[in-house]
Amino acid sequence: MNILLIGSGGREHALAWKLAQSPSLEKLYATPGNPGIAQHAELVELDITDHGEVILFCGDKDIDLVVVGPEAPLVDGLAESLRTAEIFVFGPDKAAAQLEGSKGFTKDLCARADIPTAGYVRATSAADALAALDDFSIPVVIKADGLAAGKGVIIAETRAEAEAAIADMFDGGFGEAGAEVVIEEFLTGEEASFFAITDGENVVPFGTAQDHKRVGDGDVGPNTGGMGAYSPAPVLTAELQQRVMDEIIKPTVAAMAADGMPYSGVLFAGLMLTESGPQLIEYNARFGDPECQVLMMRLEDDLAKLMMRTARGDLAQTSAPAFSAETALTVVMAAKGYPATPEKGGKIRNLARAEREGAKIFHAGTAEVEDALVASGGRVLNVTALGANATEAQARAYAAVDQIEFESGFCRRDIGWREVAREAGE
Repeated sequence: MNILLIGSGGREHALAWKLAQSPSLEKLYATPGNPGIAQHAELVELDITDHGEVILFCGDKDIDLVVVGPEAPLVDGLAESLRTAEIFVFGPDKAAAQLEGSKGFTKDLCARADIPTAGYVRATSAADALAALDDFSIPVVIKADGLAAGKGVIIAETRAEAEAAIADMFDGGFGEAGAEVVIEEFLTGEEASFFAITDGENVVPFGTAQDHKRVGDGDVGPNTGGMGAYSPAPVLTAELQQRVMDEIIKPTVAAMAADGMPYSGVLFAGLMLTESGPQLIEYNARFGDPECQVLMMRLEDDLAKLMMRTARGDLAQTSAPAFSAETALTVVMAAKGYPATPEKGGKIRNLARAEREGAKIFHAGTAEVEDALVASGGRVLNVTALGANATEAQARAYAAVDQIEFESGFCRRDIGWREVAREAGE
C-alpha cells in the first residue's frame, strides 16, 4: 500500500522507520518530515492546514492510508476531511480528538461514564479559577484546557504558585490553550502510560511505557514534552492493565460511540497508579513522544497492516500485537534553553558512530544546512536502545549518547531511574 505520514518529529521518525519495515508497504511519503524520516520516505511539501491540498495529493499518488502523527492536525479536523473524501486515515475525527484538544471535555466525559480520575473544576475566567482554588488542597494541578505542546500543566506546590499559573494562563502565557483552565486535585502515586488502538468499537491493547516529563535529573524543573521514556512499564502489571482496559479504555470508547463521535486511532492514556487503583490523568489522541519511539523499537508486528485494519474498522478479529520481551529506553537530547527558548543551529556529529553502540537514533528537531546536521527545535534527538532489562537498555543508550558531538545540547542522565532502582533491589 501507499502511505502518507504527516509530521516532523521523533515520533514520526519512529513511525516511518517501523512502517518502512512493513511487508505491506509499497511507497511511503512524509510531510514535512525531517532528515531522519528522509531515510525511509520521500519527503513532500504540503500545507496540512489546507485539507483540499492533502486530499488532492492523496488522489495523485494513489494513497491508501494517511497516518497523522501529531495532535494539531487531528484537532483541526484533517482526519475527518480525509474520511469524507473516502481516504482511509489512522487518527480520530475532530470531535473525537477533543479527548486531547480539551481537557475539560475529557473530564466531563469521565464524570458521565464513571471513569476514575481526579476531582476537578473548569474555569473560564481568572476570577472563577481563583475562587475554585479554595476547594482544593495544596499541591494542586493547574491545566490549560487546550493544546500546549505538552507544557500546559503546572503542579503548584503553594497557593502563590497556583495563583501565578492561573494568571499566566489567562494572560495568554499558553496562547488560546489557556482561554479555559482546569483545576484538579493532586493525585499521589506513580505515573505510567497505557496505549490501545481502536476502530471506534473494538479495542486492542498496544503496550505500556513510562516517560520523564521534568527537564532535570531527579524529576526537577519545568514540565517538558518528555525527556525520555522506557517500555514496557512493569509497574503496570497484567492485573492493572486489565483494570485499565475495563475501567478506563473500554468505557471511554463506548461513551464516545454513544455520543455520536466514535474514536478511531490510537488512544494514549496517561495514568496515575494510586492506592485505590489506576486513575486517568489525561488522554492523548496520538502516540506519545517519546513513548512512540520505545514502543516501535519493541513492536514485532506489521504496523501498516494494524493501522489499516484500524482505519477500515476491522479490529474485531485482531489479537493484541506482539512486542519484544526486551526493554527499550530512549534518551532525549535537547537544545540548551529548552523548554523555554531553545538554542537552534547547533551542529550535530557522529550519529553513525553512536548507532554502532547498538542504539537507534530518531531525529526529533533536526535540519540539514550546508551539508551539516543542526538542531532546529527544542527536542533534537531520541537516542534509543534495547536491552534485557531497563538497566542494560539504559547503559546502551547512554553509551551511544556519549559518542554524539552536540555542544549546544543536553540530556537527563537518569532516564529509567525508577525501574533501574527496582532491578537493583533498592
